[in-house]
Amino acid sequence: MDEDAPVPLPLDGRLDLHLFHPRDVPALLDAYLPECRAAGVLQLEIVHGKGTGALGRRVRALLEGRHDVLHCSAADEARGGWGVTLVTLRPLPGKGPQDPSPARRQSE
Repeated sequence: MDEDAPVPLPLDGRLDLHLFHPRDVPALLDAYLPECRAAGVLQLEIVHGKGTGALGRRVRALLEGRHDVLHCSAADEARGGWGVTLVTLRPLPGKGPQDPSPARRQSE
């Protein structure tokens, strides 16, 4: 298996970073977030785990500097607490979100 080959990711709004090396996270977010926006998936959960908290802080810092992110915050404990970052993306002009799940609709 080619370690450098792209890994296809489902655009379901949940990105689990446990599967990736921390050095790949900036490029991964740069690729994944625009694809989600284009598909109308605007409510995301980025799972980075709790650990020392370093990866979560890095993810939030990367997200806060992006023009396509409206909001990001740690999840509540029922959804993973500070091991998960919730993200709301800005919709593309003229496009609305896909029909979100009831749980996501309540959190908006």
